[in-house]
Amino acid sequence: MEIKFLGAAGTVTGSKYLVTAEGKNILVDCGLFQGLKNLRLKNWEAPPLDPAVLDAVLLTHAHIDHSGYLPLLVRRGFKGRIYCTFGTRALCAILLPDSGHLQEEEARYANKRGFSKHSPALPLYTQAQAETALRQLSPLNFGEEFPLGKGLSFQFLPAGHILGSAMVRLRQGSNSLLFSGDLGRPNDLIMRPPATVRRADYLVLESTYGDRRHASGDPEEELGKVLLRVAERGGVVLVPAFAVGRAQTLLYCIQRLKASGKIPDIPVFLNSPMAVNATNIYCKHFEEHRLTAEQCEAICGTAKFVNSVEESKALNRKRGPMILISASGMATGGRILHHLKAFAPDPNNAILLAGYQAAGTRGAAMAAGAESIKIHGEYVPVRAEVVKMDSLSAHADYVEILQWLRGLESPPRTVFITHGEPAAADALRRRIEEQFHWKCRVPEYLETADL
Repeated sequence: MEIKFLGAAGTVTGSKYLVTAEGKNILVDCGLFQGLKNLRLKNWEAPPLDPAVLDAVLLTHAHIDHSGYLPLLVRRGFKGRIYCTFGTRALCAILLPDSGHLQEEEARYANKRGFSKHSPALPLYTQAQAETALRQLSPLNFGEEFPLGKGLSFQFLPAGHILGSAMVRLRQGSNSLLFSGDLGRPNDLIMRPPATVRRADYLVLESTYGDRRHASGDPEEELGKVLLRVAERGGVVLVPAFAVGRAQTLLYCIQRLKASGKIPDIPVFLNSPMAVNATNIYCKHFEEHRLTAEQCEAICGTAKFVNSVEESKALNRKRGPMILISASGMATGGRILHHLKAFAPDPNNAILLAGYQAAGTRGAAMAAGAESIKIHGEYVPVRAEVVKMDSLSAHADYVEILQWLRGLESPPRTVFITHGEPAAADALRRRIEEQFHWKCRVPEYLETADL
């Protein structure tokens, strides 16, 4: 068996791992590169493998940096099955077509305004191509051992990151290779904790927060202080939020803050059709999270769901106080860009960054104190208060990752540390080597390792 790192090596996006064993070619995750331009350009390049030779794709979860390349893989010749959990299948059904739709809209807008260097600007893939890829998804239950042939099998284990998120355990005879996927947190407000794994001969481990700890305070209380402060000055709290996971957590916290009287009854708008659909999916999958049917119903009643483009445009003419939640979480595209153009220049407003911001994204620029950000070919001043909240993150920090690793009863032969910026990956490597004395490697892009 060997593994080739086709993504999430030296960066926190583009997760793709090619596992070859017994003549079988298995791709674990199939994500888009995001952030820095040199990474995004990789999405347009010919893939470093022939999709037609793949036997199967195993998907850890639905986030675009893990699933967003699937339409291209199918368009370029992949004919096999894409295995995932039922929750991931439900979320991909909204995330992937939305991704294609956004790319079509951005290409159309670029052509209309003439700010693209390409003539004409084209989408990476279309909504129709994304919908075609969905036909190849085959959902499985957590824990179900599924044969791939030639003595290979795999199973999904709960990862606790978002709905449907899984670790993937590949077996070849008595040997096992475990992919952590995105590892959730033990005390997440909504998701149940990641499953404890007792044995893995080889481990591919994410390191998004490999060099950081999340704030130890109460995230709900921290959020309440921001919302109250901005409301008192009549401002708008604009929240770029991941449509799956983060949007639901924010609505849950806001609902509780209002119910307890800690914040006034500020109007809340969820301007993301994808987040609206994802919230409804969370309400149908009680077995995977902590919320009851009543709590899910309360979440849905917390915000006015905005669907039409006309309603979205009208929000830009409204004034505070109000809370406006819109995708995407790192301000890379979608309706949030138009809201930033409307609200970022006003110092009475606030931009709440409630999750990880990858290098090269507008979210990362604002978190670093950028005085302006480039949107649709123009620079928009950022005079609004920018608040970074890591306490709402759905990723385990390094302390929580080390705590999860203690569940392993014997050391893996090698831990491959991926899905992190270079400093984060190296910091986690050092901590694992010092605390556990395990062999660790931080692989490079396109590196191959024999197992």
